[in-house]
Amino acid sequence: MTADRTDLRDPVVGTPYGAVRGRWEHGAAVFRGIPYAAPPFGAHRFRPPVPPQPWDGVRDAGAFGPTAPKPPYSEAFAQYLSDPVIPGDDCLNLNVWTPEPGPGARLPVLVWLHGGALTRGSSAVPVYDGRAFARDGVVFVSVNYRLGVEGYGVFPDTPHNPGLRDQLAALRWVHDTIAGFGGDPDRVTLCGQSAGAISAGALLAAPQAQGLIRRAVLQSGPPEAAERDKVRRMVRRMANRLKVPATAQAFARVDRELLLRTQAEVGRLSSPVLGGPAFGIVVDGDLVPRDPLQALLDGDAAHGVDLLMGWTRDEYRLWLVPGGLTDHLDRLGPVAFAGAMARCRVGHEVPRGYRALHPEAGPAETVGQMVTDHLLRRPLHRLAEARPGTSYLYEFAWPSNRPRLGACHALELGFVFDTGDEPDAARLAGEGAPQELADEMHGAWVRFATTGEPGWQTWDDTHPVRVLGDGEPRTVYGPRDREFALWTPPAVPNPERAAEPALAVRRLRRSMAVVRRH
Repeated sequence: MTADRTDLRDPVVGTPYGAVRGRWEHGAAVFRGIPYAAPPFGAHRFRPPVPPQPWDGVRDAGAFGPTAPKPPYSEAFAQYLSDPVIPGDDCLNLNVWTPEPGPGARLPVLVWLHGGALTRGSSAVPVYDGRAFARDGVVFVSVNYRLGVEGYGVFPDTPHNPGLRDQLAALRWVHDTIAGFGGDPDRVTLCGQSAGAISAGALLAAPQAQGLIRRAVLQSGPPEAAERDKVRRMVRRMANRLKVPATAQAFARVDRELLLRTQAEVGRLSSPVLGGPAFGIVVDGDLVPRDPLQALLDGDAAHGVDLLMGWTRDEYRLWLVPGGLTDHLDRLGPVAFAGAMARCRVGHEVPRGYRALHPEAGPAETVGQMVTDHLLRRPLHRLAEARPGTSYLYEFAWPSNRPRLGACHALELGFVFDTGDEPDAARLAGEGAPQELADEMHGAWVRFATTGEPGWQTWDDTHPVRVLGDGEPRTVYGPRDREFALWTPPAVPNPERAAEPALAVRRLRRSMAVVRRH
């Protein structure tokens, strides 16, 4: 689709706020660090985004823009996950890769929201390079947005979800501007992984985003709303450590680095497996008027939007392996199961059923798969059930060449982007990742963005799931149906024994924190 244009002049495209100059790279025009909103500091801190100031002349867009403030990954996670930091205030920016800049091309558009638990990540991660999408005829857009307490703190004196509002502002920018970069604003696929997928799901259900999205890809993250009290507890604990009121006005006066250190300290006991205080998208009566998953299940939003949804076979291993927590959970045994019951709000019959179905699995694997079903697979399964004929499901099953990671959370991204040649991709995959799997995985996303069909059977009552990375690509039917049946009807713990799992999960979090420190 693209040709070698390195000998041509740098491409220049107009935006509503001024012209930008990109670069020709690998046959694609690349524009980095384009502001879609004003810097979210000073009077704009903790507030909804506002348009950027227009500029005169042509703005250089050859380098990535600043990343949102964020704490670094712990040493244990940093060996697996890259997270570049680019200083500066102008962090509400985006990047565009396009094979054909200009209004006549009308190519499909893919908008990428990165993951990172809404506290880390950026569009500058090398694995997220969009050149392969441009090579294959797709205009690719990646977005930076506010993170952590700056983007998802719940305060009484400012609107909630400013980070999600940033993403909506970027989506509107795409709708209004992408034609000049060769994209078709009526063929926008919104996609994300982990927290990025959760965000994409919330935007699918948001009244203000209706008509901006034609298709969506949700990888390892379902539409969901966090419990407001859980997010408030995070803010209050930060306020107590900082000795300031739990208001946006007070937090805006705190040094940014101190705020980030405090956020990291307060959040260190949280994990996807065991929960705990954390930031998340909350119901706000406006952008998120109700739980996004329920709105989509009820058919109240995203009419006519096609969905591609997937997970990895061993999501939980990225949450447990880096800190040595797999062995720890295996040693704890019954305490680990009690913690999982509290996390999933189920009774003994669910973990008992998982152990009966998989007698060879140890406590860590059983708990990990059970929590993964609760957090990811079951919600995506329910969403597909509510939208048959327009939903496609897949499982990424290739095990990493690095010890014990298996087909863990985020491993698939180097294959989605076809960036296995990036050194950072080997952090998770190890050396020798199969190019044919990247061809299949990346090709499925390209086909879906282009035609709405990734290349296998749409969801119906046979429950087809495409398996990628376990031998030849194949479709299996109802691969998690036996596990999901254990949750129906929903199992509820005996209220008289509610203190038992709650006590266990607190003990488990404390013991896991000790393991992380060592």
